[in-house]
Amino acid sequence: MGLTKVTRNYQITIPSDVRRKLGIKVGDILLVEVEDGKVVLKKSKLELPLLPGGEGLKIEDIEEAILRGQGEED
Repeated sequence: MGLTKVTRNYQITIPSDVRRKLGIKVGDILLVEVEDGKVVLKKSKLELPLLPGGEGLKIEDIEEAILRGQGEED
């Protein structure tokens, strides 16, 4: 188990040992859920293309794609 700190933008860094164990790579989509008062991150099967600098990519498009992809989860 690793420790991480929440930044002022409410972001966290996933410890490297956890990333390795779960095979999390740059660009992967994670589902965030609350279960019994705990934050649970799950690797999603949803894939979004990486764009240099995110040019032309709107947050609304990302959120919509994530919601569509949640229906594909086990």
